[in-house]
Amino acid sequence: MSEQDRAHMRHALQLAARGLGRVWPNPAVGCVLVKDGRIVGRGWTQPGGRPHAERRALDQAGAAARGATAYVTLEPCAHHGQTPPCAEGLVACGVARVVSALEDPDTRVAGKGHAILRAAGIEVEVGLLADAARTLNHGFLKRTTQGLPMVTLKLATTLDGRIATASGESRWITGAGSRRAVHLLRMTHDAVMVGSGTALADDPDLTVRDLGAAHQPVRVVVDSGLRHAPDSRLGQTARAHPVWLLHGTGTDNAGWQATGARLLECPMGAGALDLRAGLGLLAAQGITRVFCEGGAGLAAALIRAGLVDDLVIFSAGALIGEEGRAALGPLALGALADAPRLSLVSQTAVGGDVMSHWRFVQV
Repeated sequence: MSEQDRAHMRHALQLAARGLGRVWPNPAVGCVLVKDGRIVGRGWTQPGGRPHAERRALDQAGAAARGATAYVTLEPCAHHGQTPPCAEGLVACGVARVVSALEDPDTRVAGKGHAILRAAGIEVEVGLLADAARTLNHGFLKRTTQGLPMVTLKLATTLDGRIATASGESRWITGAGSRRAVHLLRMTHDAVMVGSGTALADDPDLTVRDLGAAHQPVRVVVDSGLRHAPDSRLGQTARAHPVWLLHGTGTDNAGWQATGARLLECPMGAGALDLRAGLGLLAAQGITRVFCEGGAGLAAALIRAGLVDDLVIFSAGALIGEEGRAALGPLALGALADAPRLSLVSQTAVGGDVMSHWRFVQV
């Protein structure tokens, strides 16, 4: 395919990224319609998952869509849901060629969208910038194929890997720029998750603030015994912005039910909540991307269970020493060879801090 094809697909991927955190359980898709070298329509999946990217682009293009090439970051859907299939929409509008980055693994689609297009005489090419498209929609793809959401783990530490002093003081290890970046990351995830220890210690809001965001992620607390109080900030705001609690069996949940929070009962394993099962429950509710903000125990447990996909570390130019609280709890490693390995995606200066984005290497 030509460099022009690649440029238009990159444009479609940039559009698709606008939907991250806002379109679950749907994928975040981008579509660009090009005719005679000119963009005649473009769109991305809208909040709540409707309308789809292709429909937005076709509506914008109108009659100009006839004979155009559609660049789509994921195979156009083939099933009837709240809206007609996008593949049929592309056929009806007379598109001549479709370039898609990936086949959709959803069994309702899985090649059927491309088949509809080819049956109508439309030229179809698949696989352009597939790796970038796969990374962008990793959460949707993982939920579809594994029944689990993508998990991004965030840590804010000193240079020596401490998250608090021995007395528990942690505000603020990193600077204002890093805290703003965290809010931007919250915006691109469907849910923000913390453990009960962090919830008890910090009484957090877990909302996106100071960015003019009308949309808020689901706020999730992993709290096997429902220790976090219903009159906390999360409980008091549960009707305004969703709060979900992953809890164990036999807990007294009447207080939390009164707040409007959603309670998801989860099986226990080895004296703690079964995190794989818990994340599976989130995925079953449609969640595709989870942003975990701690604490150290939950972070380590997720890593031990092999449930973390990406790690984002904000490192401040400060040192606390051995007596400080470590960023991670025990990983139960028997040897260095057992240590999880990660590859560096990016590293950026944020004010006086450094933001490092790592991806877990799948063995």
